[in-house]
Amino acid sequence: MPTDFLSSAHKQFAYYQLLGEQAMAQIPDDKLFWQPNAASNSIATIVKHLWGNMLSRWTDFLTTDGEKPWRAREAEFDNDLATRAEVLAKWQEGWQCLFAALGALTPADLDRTIYIRNQGHSVLEAINRQLAHYPYHVGQIVFIARLVADGAWQSLSIPRGNSAAYNAEKFAQPPHQAHFTDERLKK
Repeated sequence: MPTDFLSSAHKQFAYYQLLGEQAMAQIPDDKLFWQPNAASNSIATIVKHLWGNMLSRWTDFLTTDGEKPWRAREAEFDNDLATRAEVLAKWQEGWQCLFAALGALTPADLDRTIYIRNQGHSVLEAINRQLAHYPYHVGQIVFIARLVADGAWQSLSIPRGNSAAYNAEKFAQPPHQAHFTDERLKK
């Protein structure tokens, strides 16, 4: 079970990384900085926040508090990124930090206690916490990208009107064990 959990968590994170990248690829550079309204964040700001969170949570994951003293969380919401290259560099740096830390874990680590803002979590709980947090923000990225792409949007899941065909294809296969992201991640 624990080995399966780490593999599954890795695949889940990779899936959401891919969704964010596919969403951002569908919009022009300037739309990465568009805000639906003054109270909302742009895609660039959401990426910067994810980057800050990932570096803080996953750097020295097993040995230091997940809220690092050097993290400037409030500055993550300053819209100071100016180019797609800067946005994607932050995106990649955050995910690389996460995958390096996750890849170093063993099943024996899952019951260890780590701290986030001095609150103890098992490693398993801490991973689940981030598996809830990051998809929340990736969903925001996808939603904003879909708004600005409008009619040019290419679905990142089963397109409307294709559910029956998709299910027919799946049920035409024999029952088997697989992670739902396996098909998406090998593309």
